[in-house]
Amino acid sequence: MASDVQAAKAKSSLFIRLLLIAGLAGLLCAEGYFGYRLHTLSADQEQLKEDYSNINNITLGLFSVDQWQDKIGGIVNHQVRHFTLTPHQKHELQVEVEQIIMALINRAESLLEKKPTSLMGKIKKLAVKTFVNTDKIKAQVPTYAKTIIAKVDNPQNKQQLSTMALSKFKQVKKTAYVDSSIKANDSLTNVMFNKYHVSDTEALNNKLSNSLERIRTETYNYCFGMLACVIVVLMLWWLVRKRVELHATLFIMSLLFAFILLAVGLTASMIEVDCRISSLDFVLLGEHVVFKNQVLFFQSKSILDVVEVLVKQPAVDSILVGILILVFSILFPFTKLASTGIHLLSRRKIAESKFIKYFAFQSGKWSMADVIVIAILMCYIGLNGLLDKQLAGLNIKTETLTMLTTNNTALQPGYIVFISFVLYGLILSTILKFITPYDSH
Repeated sequence: MASDVQAAKAKSSLFIRLLLIAGLAGLLCAEGYFGYRLHTLSADQEQLKEDYSNINNITLGLFSVDQWQDKIGGIVNHQVRHFTLTPHQKHELQVEVEQIIMALINRAESLLEKKPTSLMGKIKKLAVKTFVNTDKIKAQVPTYAKTIIAKVDNPQNKQQLSTMALSKFKQVKKTAYVDSSIKANDSLTNVMFNKYHVSDTEALNNKLSNSLERIRTETYNYCFGMLACVIVVLMLWWLVRKRVELHATLFIMSLLFAFILLAVGLTASMIEVDCRISSLDFVLLGEHVVFKNQVLFFQSKSILDVVEVLVKQPAVDSILVGILILVFSILFPFTKLASTGIHLLSRRKIAESKFIKYFAFQSGKWSMADVIVIAILMCYIGLNGLLDKQLAGLNIKTETLTMLTTNNTALQPGYIVFISFVLYGLILSTILKFITPYDSH
């Protein structure tokens, strides 16, 4: 009878354990999917922002000869072709032109009054005095002045003048440096247009902005989905805290959740530095010249990206820092998680070996995962304040010039996932001390 009761209990315990494993496996798959989507979306976001920063980089805008040529050329063309004189201006110009013509006539008369020294000169002077009546010419000066002003105000002449002015701008392209620069810019622009199937920069910017907004929303949704899975696991620990036979199973499954958090936290973007001139507006020849979203600097890095950058530097100190981050903030946490699982599942001899016990219970003081979380946060706060201060010095607002800067530096979902891993790991370490069948000291 007692054996039947024990068998029933064993079957019930086995059923509950299998049910727990099945439920946690489904939850683990959900977390894995959320993590995979967050990772891929983070990479997509980084690529989109990289393309956005390239197409809107200050070297292709504010510092581009091609852009200045188009903008100034358009202003000159508009100013010349739409040049008009008010009645008051025409009157003043009439007076000035008449004065100039009269001055020329008087100058010609003074030259004629000089005594010629040669026979040919005497003949020319006699011919001019005989056939040229200067009084009649002076009387027609107002008519001449009106004719000249009419020629200046003629639309066809304005068009010719505009064409001539624009030809001067096109001569800039003849220099080797400018020509190669413009070709490189055109090549990059064409590549971007073909990549995103658009025909102009404005359409490209709109498409990139819409895609980035969608990805940002999805990324945070998947991030919070991962955290929800972890919270469910911690709630299960509270529910089964008295079911000792389920502790080992639940702990091993909990470790798998931690590994996924660690993997996503290390590879997803953690911090993004984005500095730009949001608007530059100044007045030239009475018209506004506007440059918008001129990217000064952009970088997006995960922890593994930072390690890779540091290790590839030629300086020894940079390589050393990269190795320290790799060892103490990546390898140590990974080894610690693995050691806790080995300690709980292995035989006593292995579970109580110095190596396993050290990493399971004592390596926390050497792991810098929590330190790097704080360091990144402090770096973000300090860098954000520094950039705000420096960019604020570029803000200008006058009647003829307006320049506004923007600091879009921000922590990314990868940071939230990594700090969640650190906190979750600390909780699992505390749980292990209560459920271990061996001495944890």
